[in-house]
Amino acid sequence: MKFFLLPVSVSVLILIGLWVGLGFAAFITAFLLVILEVTLSFDNAVVNARVLSGMSDKWRKRFLTWGMLIAVFGTRLVLPILIVSASVALSPLAVAKLAAFAPEEYAHLLEGARYAIYAFGGAFLLMVSLKYFLDDAKDVHWIRSIERHLSKWGRIASIEIAIALAFLTGISFFVPSAVQATVLLAGIVGVVLFIAMQGLASAFSIETEGAVAKSGLALFIYLNILDSAFSLDSVVGAFALTTAIPIIVAGLGIGAWFVRSLTIYLVEKKTLDTLTYLEHGAHWAILGLAGSMFADLLFHVPEVITGTIGLVFVLAAYWSSVLARRNLPKVSGV
Repeated sequence: MKFFLLPVSVSVLILIGLWVGLGFAAFITAFLLVILEVTLSFDNAVVNARVLSGMSDKWRKRFLTWGMLIAVFGTRLVLPILIVSASVALSPLAVAKLAAFAPEEYAHLLEGARYAIYAFGGAFLLMVSLKYFLDDAKDVHWIRSIERHLSKWGRIASIEIAIALAFLTGISFFVPSAVQATVLLAGIVGVVLFIAMQGLASAFSIETEGAVAKSGLALFIYLNILDSAFSLDSVVGAFALTTAIPIIVAGLGIGAWFVRSLTIYLVEKKTLDTLTYLEHGAHWAILGLAGSMFADLLFHVPEVITGTIGLVFVLAAYWSSVLARRNLPKVSGV
């Protein structure tokens, strides 16, 4: 309970403040945005927990403090402005003014930048899931008939990069010709950024006291980039509900806080050590989210479908883990 007491208390005050200041409709919209953010990012908490378990207490606290500022204002406010700025060749300041004083026009520009947003997010998350499944050292499998074969493919060096780039190239042929270059460039940036962060984290993982802090910094940066990739879908989806920036920041910010609190809870309770398949389900959910982002390049995928896919995988993995704990000799996978 201690992990969620402060988020719940502050969130209630913020939502009540929106109700009093902007009306009941603003309250309901913000509440829906909280649900949207938590639903789309629940699997993010599981993956973050695994990364966070290798960090010191100091960096875990920074993940909840500095990381929250980055999550709320950087990822959910500044990052979309920068993406729109690059897509329409306007200065970030000009786009920020549109977001503040002409939110309808900003929402229109953000919708126009969706090809870059979804290609980047889809490629980055695809790399996250492929890196996990295409690992020949992985000997615990949930969906055995698939995961066992995927892990064997991991014997081929950098196979996940080849698959991601091949998929990105293939889907670029089906998007409008005017945005093909945008999709390819944004997707390649997502792949390269993932490779760079993985390399940075590995390079700083040295068993000396000085390098522990560096490793913590590298993982901290990686977690925030991962959070950005997860949040892109909810940021774009938020404008389908409202163009009011304060409501969007409040709703998505509260959701992000809950997700991070859940991450800390999973780490402190060592949940991933006791629920064997939960991490597997989270990565299947990530693969589903990446697929929905790529599908959004071709047609609109409702956020409720995207969120449901993630929840189904995570809940199914949770239930499989519970069954495995009850009767370990009989339950080895699905």
